[in-house]
Amino acid sequence: MKILIVEDDPQTIEAVGLIFKLKWPQAEAISTRKGSEAAAMVEKEKPDVVMLDLGLPDMSGLDVLKEIRTFSNVPVLIVTGHSDAVTQVKGLELGADDYVTKPFEPGVLLARIRNALRHGQAVTDVTQEISLNNGNLKIDTQHHKVFKNGNPVALTPTEYNLLYQLVKNEGKVLTRQMLLSQVWGSDEYNPDVVKKYIGRLREKLEDNPSNPVILLSEWGIGYKFVNPRSN
Repeated sequence: MKILIVEDDPQTIEAVGLIFKLKWPQAEAISTRKGSEAAAMVEKEKPDVVMLDLGLPDMSGLDVLKEIRTFSNVPVLIVTGHSDAVTQVKGLELGADDYVTKPFEPGVLLARIRNALRHGQAVTDVTQEISLNNGNLKIDTQHHKVFKNGNPVALTPTEYNLLYQLVKNEGKVLTRQMLLSQVWGSDEYNPDVVKKYIGRLREKLEDNPSNPVILLSEWGIGYKFVNPRSN
Protein backbone atom coordinates (compact mmCIF):
# COMPACT_ATOMS: atom_id res chain seq x y z
CA MET A 1 0.00 0.00 0.00
CA LYS A 2 1.33 3.42 -0.95
CA ILE A 3 0.20 6.74 0.50
CA LEU A 4 1.07 10.14 -0.93
CA ILE A 5 1.32 12.88 1.69
CA VAL A 6 0.83 16.40 0.31
CA GLU A 7 1.84 18.55 3.26
CA ASP A 8 4.14 21.57 3.69
CA ASP A 9 4.85 21.04 7.41
CA PRO A 10 7.93 18.76 7.76
CA GLN A 11 6.96 17.86 11.34
CA THR A 12 3.58 16.57 10.19
CA ILE A 13 5.22 14.57 7.40
CA GLU A 14 7.66 13.09 9.90
CA ALA A 15 4.89 12.31 12.39
CA VAL A 16 2.73 10.58 9.77
CA GLY A 17 5.74 8.62 8.54
CA LEU A 18 6.41 7.47 12.10
CA ILE A 19 2.77 6.46 12.59
CA PHE A 20 2.99 4.27 9.52
CA LYS A 21 6.34 2.82 10.53
CA LEU A 22 4.98 1.77 13.91
CA LYS A 23 1.36 0.91 13.09
CA TRP A 24 1.39 -0.04 9.40
CA PRO A 25 4.98 -1.01 8.49
CA GLN A 26 4.06 -2.65 5.18
CA ALA A 27 2.77 0.68 3.87
CA GLU A 28 5.02 3.00 1.89
CA ALA A 29 4.74 6.75 2.49
CA ILE A 30 5.92 9.28 -0.10
CA SER A 31 5.49 13.02 0.16
CA THR A 32 5.67 16.43 -1.46
CA ARG A 33 5.50 19.84 0.18
CA LYS A 34 4.20 21.53 -2.99
CA GLY A 35 0.64 21.39 -4.18
CA SER A 36 1.86 22.06 -7.70
CA GLU A 37 3.68 18.70 -7.69
CA ALA A 38 0.84 16.63 -6.29
CA ALA A 39 -1.07 15.79 -9.48
CA ALA A 40 2.10 14.76 -11.30
CA MET A 41 3.04 12.49 -8.40
CA VAL A 42 -0.40 10.91 -8.39
CA GLU A 43 -0.04 10.18 -12.09
CA LYS A 44 3.52 8.85 -11.78
CA GLU A 45 3.47 7.03 -8.43
CA LYS A 46 -0.09 5.63 -8.57
CA PRO A 47 -0.67 5.87 -4.79
CA ASP A 48 -3.49 3.91 -3.18
CA VAL A 49 -4.58 6.94 -1.17
CA VAL A 50 -3.67 10.64 -0.99
CA MET A 51 -3.44 12.58 2.27
CA LEU A 52 -3.96 16.21 1.23
CA ASP A 53 -3.42 19.28 3.41
CA LEU A 54 -5.65 22.23 2.52
CA GLY A 55 -3.24 24.90 3.79
CA LEU A 56 -0.45 24.59 1.22
CA PRO A 57 1.85 27.57 0.58
CA ASP A 58 1.89 27.55 -3.23
CA MET A 59 -1.74 26.76 -4.06
CA SER A 60 -5.02 25.86 -2.42
CA GLY A 61 -5.45 22.25 -1.43
CA LEU A 62 -8.96 22.42 -2.90
CA ASP A 63 -7.44 23.39 -6.25
CA VAL A 64 -5.07 20.43 -5.96
CA LEU A 65 -8.07 18.20 -5.36
CA LYS A 66 -9.84 19.58 -8.41
CA GLU A 67 -6.75 18.89 -10.54
CA ILE A 68 -6.42 15.32 -9.27
CA ARG A 69 -10.08 14.65 -9.97
CA THR A 70 -9.67 15.59 -13.63
CA PHE A 71 -7.84 12.32 -14.26
CA SER A 72 -7.86 10.11 -11.16
CA ASN A 73 -10.38 8.58 -8.77
CA VAL A 74 -7.75 7.78 -6.15
CA PRO A 75 -9.21 8.05 -2.62
CA VAL A 76 -8.30 11.42 -1.09
CA LEU A 77 -8.19 12.14 2.63
CA ILE A 78 -8.26 15.86 3.40
CA VAL A 79 -6.22 17.12 6.33
CA THR A 80 -7.28 20.51 7.61
CA GLY A 81 -6.84 22.77 10.59
CA HIS A 82 -10.39 24.05 10.02
CA SER A 83 -13.05 22.27 12.04
CA ASP A 84 -16.00 24.16 10.55
CA ALA A 85 -18.55 22.13 8.61
CA VAL A 86 -18.42 24.47 5.58
CA THR A 87 -14.76 23.67 4.87
CA GLN A 88 -15.30 19.96 5.40
CA VAL A 89 -18.38 19.79 3.19
CA LYS A 90 -16.64 21.83 0.47
CA GLY A 91 -13.78 19.34 0.33
CA LEU A 92 -16.14 16.37 0.21
CA GLU A 93 -18.24 18.12 -2.41
CA LEU A 94 -15.19 18.51 -4.65
CA GLY A 95 -14.45 14.80 -4.53
CA ALA A 96 -12.60 14.04 -1.30
CA ASP A 97 -13.49 10.75 0.33
CA ASP A 98 -12.90 11.69 3.95
CA TYR A 99 -11.22 14.25 6.17
CA VAL A 100 -9.33 14.57 9.44
CA THR A 101 -8.72 17.73 11.43
CA LYS A 102 -5.43 18.78 13.01
CA PRO A 103 -4.20 17.87 15.52
CA PHE A 104 -5.15 14.24 15.00
CA GLU A 105 -4.64 11.08 17.01
CA PRO A 106 -2.68 8.28 15.27
CA GLY A 107 -5.58 5.85 15.64
CA VAL A 108 -8.04 8.32 14.15
CA LEU A 109 -5.75 9.01 11.19
CA LEU A 110 -5.31 5.31 10.41
CA ALA A 111 -9.05 4.71 10.71
CA ARG A 112 -9.77 7.57 8.31
CA ILE A 113 -7.19 6.27 5.83
CA ARG A 114 -8.64 2.76 5.95
CA ASN A 115 -12.09 4.28 5.45
CA ALA A 116 -10.89 6.16 2.36
CA LEU A 117 -9.26 2.99 1.03
CA ARG A 118 -12.54 1.11 1.39
CA HIS A 119 -14.15 3.67 -0.92
CA GLY A 120 -11.64 2.85 -3.64
CA GLN A 121 -11.68 -0.91 -3.07
CA ALA A 122 -15.47 -1.10 -3.22
CA VAL A 123 -15.30 -0.23 -6.93
CA THR A 124 -13.55 -3.52 -7.58
CA ASP A 125 -14.98 -5.58 -4.72
CA VAL A 126 -18.69 -5.41 -5.51
CA THR A 127 -20.16 -8.47 -7.18
CA GLN A 128 -22.76 -8.68 -9.91
CA GLU A 129 -26.20 -7.98 -8.51
CA ILE A 130 -27.97 -5.57 -10.85
CA SER A 131 -27.58 -4.50 -14.46
CA LEU A 132 -30.09 -1.85 -15.49
CA ASN A 133 -30.68 0.03 -18.69
CA ASN A 134 -33.47 2.59 -18.88
CA GLY A 135 -32.62 3.66 -22.40
CA ASN A 136 -30.15 6.45 -21.62
CA LEU A 137 -28.55 5.16 -18.44
CA LYS A 138 -26.81 1.82 -17.97
CA ILE A 139 -25.39 0.67 -14.66
CA ASP A 140 -23.20 -2.39 -15.02
CA THR A 141 -22.23 -3.55 -11.53
CA GLN A 142 -20.49 -6.65 -12.91
CA HIS A 143 -17.84 -4.51 -14.60
CA HIS A 144 -18.27 -1.54 -12.22
CA LYS A 145 -19.10 0.92 -15.00
CA VAL A 146 -21.78 3.51 -15.62
CA PHE A 147 -22.82 4.75 -19.05
CA LYS A 148 -25.09 7.56 -20.17
CA ASN A 149 -26.21 7.64 -23.79
CA GLY A 150 -23.54 5.03 -24.46
CA ASN A 151 -20.74 7.16 -23.04
CA PRO A 152 -18.86 6.23 -19.85
CA VAL A 153 -19.55 8.42 -16.82
CA ALA A 154 -16.55 9.21 -14.62
CA LEU A 155 -17.49 8.72 -10.99
CA THR A 156 -15.27 9.07 -7.94
CA PRO A 157 -15.13 6.01 -5.64
CA THR A 158 -17.50 7.69 -3.20
CA GLU A 159 -19.96 8.64 -5.94
CA TYR A 160 -19.93 5.08 -7.26
CA ASN A 161 -20.41 3.59 -3.80
CA LEU A 162 -23.32 5.92 -3.11
CA LEU A 163 -24.96 5.04 -6.44
CA TYR A 164 -24.29 1.34 -5.83
CA GLN A 165 -26.03 1.40 -2.46
CA LEU A 166 -29.07 3.13 -3.96
CA VAL A 167 -29.22 0.83 -6.99
CA LYS A 168 -28.81 -2.27 -4.83
CA ASN A 169 -31.84 -1.12 -2.84
CA GLU A 170 -33.89 -0.07 -5.87
CA GLY A 171 -37.22 1.48 -4.87
CA LYS A 172 -36.32 1.50 -1.18
CA VAL A 173 -35.83 4.79 0.65
CA LEU A 174 -32.45 4.98 2.39
CA THR A 175 -32.12 7.58 5.12
CA ARG A 176 -29.20 9.98 5.15
CA GLN A 177 -27.89 8.29 8.28
CA MET A 178 -28.02 4.88 6.57
CA LEU A 179 -26.12 6.22 3.57
CA LEU A 180 -23.54 7.92 5.78
CA SER A 181 -22.95 4.62 7.54
CA GLN A 182 -22.89 2.48 4.39
CA VAL A 183 -20.83 4.80 2.17
CA TRP A 184 -18.72 6.88 4.55
CA GLY A 185 -18.41 4.28 7.27
CA SER A 186 -19.93 6.53 9.94
CA ASP A 187 -23.19 8.34 10.58
CA GLU A 188 -21.42 11.15 12.43
CA TYR A 189 -20.83 13.28 9.31
CA ASN A 190 -22.90 16.33 8.47
CA PRO A 191 -26.00 14.96 6.64
CA ASP A 192 -25.52 17.74 4.06
CA VAL A 193 -22.65 15.66 2.67
CA VAL A 194 -25.16 13.15 1.31
CA LYS A 195 -27.22 15.94 -0.23
CA LYS A 196 -24.13 17.34 -1.98
CA TYR A 197 -23.19 13.94 -3.41
CA ILE A 198 -26.74 13.23 -4.57
CA GLY A 199 -26.59 16.57 -6.38
CA ARG A 200 -23.33 15.58 -8.06
CA LEU A 201 -24.76 12.25 -9.18
CA ARG A 202 -27.83 13.98 -10.58
CA GLU A 203 -25.63 16.38 -12.55
CA LYS A 204 -23.83 13.41 -14.10
CA LEU A 205 -26.72 10.99 -14.57
CA GLU A 206 -30.03 12.85 -14.90
CA ASP A 207 -31.16 14.48 -18.15
CA ASN A 208 -32.65 17.29 -16.08
CA PRO A 209 -30.96 17.42 -12.65
CA SER A 210 -33.54 19.92 -11.35
CA ASN A 211 -36.33 17.44 -12.16
CA PRO A 212 -34.79 14.03 -11.38
CA VAL A 213 -36.49 10.80 -12.43
CA ILE A 214 -33.83 8.31 -11.28
CA LEU A 215 -32.46 9.61 -7.97
CA LEU A 216 -35.48 10.74 -6.02
CA SER A 217 -35.78 12.55 -2.70
CA GLU A 218 -38.15 11.56 0.06
CA TRP A 219 -38.36 14.88 1.86
CA GLY A 220 -37.26 14.70 5.45
CA ILE A 221 -36.23 11.06 5.11
CA GLY A 222 -33.63 10.29 2.45
CA TYR A 223 -33.26 9.10 -1.14
CA LYS A 224 -34.13 6.21 -3.42
CA PHE A 225 -33.17 4.91 -6.85
CA VAL A 226 -35.97 4.34 -9.37
CA ASN A 227 -35.67 2.59 -12.72
CA PRO A 228 -38.20 4.32 -15.02
CA ARG A 229 -38.31 1.38 -17.38
CA SER A 230 -39.63 -0.90 -14.63
CA ASN A 231 -42.56 1.43 -13.88
